[in-house]
Amino acid sequence: MAIPQHTIDQILDRTDIVDLIGQRVKLKKTGRTYSGCCPFHQEKTPSFHVYRDKQYYHCFGCQANGNAIRFLMDIDSRNFVDVMKELSSQTGIELPQQQEQKKPSYQRNVAAKPQTPKPNTANSNTANSNTLPPNASLPDNTPAATVDFGDDPFEHYQDQAHDFQLDHADYYDSFAQVALENNALNNNNEGDFYTLLEAVAQFYQAQLPHSQTAQQYFKQRGLSAESIEFWRLGYAPNDWQHLEKAFPQDIEGLKSLGLIRSHDHGRDYDLLRDRVIFPIRDSRGRIVGFGGRALNDEIKPKYINSPDSEVFHKNQLLYGLYEGRKQKAARWLLVEGYMDVIALQQYGIAGAVATLGTASNADHIQTIFKQDHNLTIAFDGDAAGQKAARRTLEIALPQLVDGRQLQFFVLPAQHDPDSLIRKEGVEGFQRLWQQAPLLSEFIFSLLSQQYDINSPEGKSQVMAELQALIELLPKHGSYRYLLRQYFREKLGGNKKWQAQPKSDAALSFDIHTKIEDLATAILILHPYLYRHFEILRAYITSDTLLAQLLAVIDVVADHLPEDPELACYYILGAASPYQAQLVDIMQRSNMTALLQSPESIDKLALDYSRALQEKYIRLKLKKPSSLLESRNLRQQLNEISKQIGLKLLHLDP
Repeated sequence: MAIPQHTIDQILDRTDIVDLIGQRVKLKKTGRTYSGCCPFHQEKTPSFHVYRDKQYYHCFGCQANGNAIRFLMDIDSRNFVDVMKELSSQTGIELPQQQEQKKPSYQRNVAAKPQTPKPNTANSNTANSNTLPPNASLPDNTPAATVDFGDDPFEHYQDQAHDFQLDHADYYDSFAQVALENNALNNNNEGDFYTLLEAVAQFYQAQLPHSQTAQQYFKQRGLSAESIEFWRLGYAPNDWQHLEKAFPQDIEGLKSLGLIRSHDHGRDYDLLRDRVIFPIRDSRGRIVGFGGRALNDEIKPKYINSPDSEVFHKNQLLYGLYEGRKQKAARWLLVEGYMDVIALQQYGIAGAVATLGTASNADHIQTIFKQDHNLTIAFDGDAAGQKAARRTLEIALPQLVDGRQLQFFVLPAQHDPDSLIRKEGVEGFQRLWQQAPLLSEFIFSLLSQQYDINSPEGKSQVMAELQALIELLPKHGSYRYLLRQYFREKLGGNKKWQAQPKSDAALSFDIHTKIEDLATAILILHPYLYRHFEILRAYITSDTLLAQLLAVIDVVADHLPEDPELACYYILGAASPYQAQLVDIMQRSNMTALLQSPESIDKLALDYSRALQEKYIRLKLKKPSSLLESRNLRQQLNEISKQIGLKLLHLDP
């Protein structure tokens, strides 16, 4: 049974891991965690800790760890599906019904044969291939000005429908034969949608050389022949029934895909006509739909996409995602249109993606975050662009778990990414992208434009707006605290505690100071970041200063003052036996100079924590207490090394 990740996440969100484990293990509240004797190995002193806010457990003895699913699988030796069924029943979240995996299909008419167009003898200067039968309503992409019913409109329509203005009179016949032979559209009664869509994509590609207008459009947009081939761009002829003629055996399939529509008067017509074509791929690289751009700007809408079908769900897809993944994009940029994606890729920027004519939604944001924890959203700097950015911001905030980062690329006036990269070149575009404000900077700029931050009333309104946005963030993330603190400092609400560094020591601090001291300095300035470091208590030796500080924070974490300056002094007071050492580290460090934004603080803390985890896991692996501990440590080392490796992989060159 395939269970979607979002269903797994929902079940875990509704499962209280403390209650679940508490049914098997006697737990006692100790600091921020619940502890008890580990059920996976024999011990007398409790070393098994359960974290309610993270929905996670970890044994400091045998190093067993995981979530509620892993606990039930290991404690009862059960498989994943059995555990998910139990948790599904407890949480009330239904699992998808197990169904036989079958390709979506349709019935083919194998008796139908491709038509050979007859030469058109009508005057081509007056011919109008958009003419419709009398009393017919217009399709949604045809302007009224193009329709001329004449004296005998139906006869005129039938005549002009065969005028394709192509070089070869037997074009459709020959193409359909190639499609039948090369694309597995054989004489089987059952047709496969993906095979049909692939054949249609090839059909549109083959049309492009026959349309000077379509070729000219791509030329004016600056596309190279290589880009046209890479993106498999094509052209849909200006004919109402070109797909019926090319694929007469597959009309039912084309109707199911929405590429052929039925008129109220019983006549069928093709959705895409006289448009340049953008094939749309799914995550596996299969053609699932098409976007079409009108060559006549008077035709509305300018862009049309295939409607949703059995294989095409536009709200879940991103144009360029498959291509970006294939080219191993290091950074990802959400843009508005197909041409933006294509132009950036042509200039060597592979990570641009666009929605398919819909507004950004949570699925889109989540999909990009799965590629990389850093996401940039490009939008116009005008009022409409800011409104769209605010809407996207509210969608993205609930998904900003610790470690994820969001930037907003405000485009210069009268520019989109396509025109900007042509004007500035790759280096100029990359520089502007690099300068894109982080989420914290963008929110402050957005709100400070709306309110007078020089007045108490304006500051109060800004903080109220901020609080509403903060409520959208994940409840247990450190970013909530950091963002609130950042705004208070920008509005002059508090003065951050800052030791005066000695100039000579400060210059050599980063070179000669242990990473443990760097982590200590961050924890003193921002004790709320303890949640990044608390896992270290499972590995680090208890006689080190960092271990002692972590033990102190674990006890007082739930009582920390909200004000960051007071929280700093609170920790120094609670750790009074080590105060001299802690103050010495703070005086030698110039950490406040490094921590200029919530994003930089959170990222640095996470980097230090991962580096220390790797260091101390390797040390423990030299002398494991048991085979079980050795196995668990190696598993954790692989995971943390993978996270560090991904971070290094995504660093800018």
